[in-house]
Amino acid sequence: MLLAVVRENGIDIEEIASIFFTLTPDLDAQFPAQAARELGWQYVPLLCAREIGVPGAMTGVIRVLVHVNTDKSQKELKHLYLGEAATLRADLGGEH
Repeated sequence: MLLAVVRENGIDIEEIASIFFTLTPDLDAQFPAQAARELGWQYVPLLCAREIGVPGAMTGVIRVLVHVNTDKSQKELKHLYLGEAATLRADLGGEH
């Protein structure tokens, strides 16, 4: 997911100010920020949090909010929704 966000938006790692991850309550085996560290992103501030456990909400979802220093407009940025999560925001184009 992280590599897809960077690739689809033409982001240089040095442009990333921070990344915020959230997980649905059923996901508790590992911190998703570990994936960024394994990519070598040692100096990007990372934070993880748990989503609110809303009855009937989709499970198995990791959301990633990347704060980027950019001159692109909001409409120019590509928001990615992979797998079943594509149904959450079909208006943004679904899966990439």
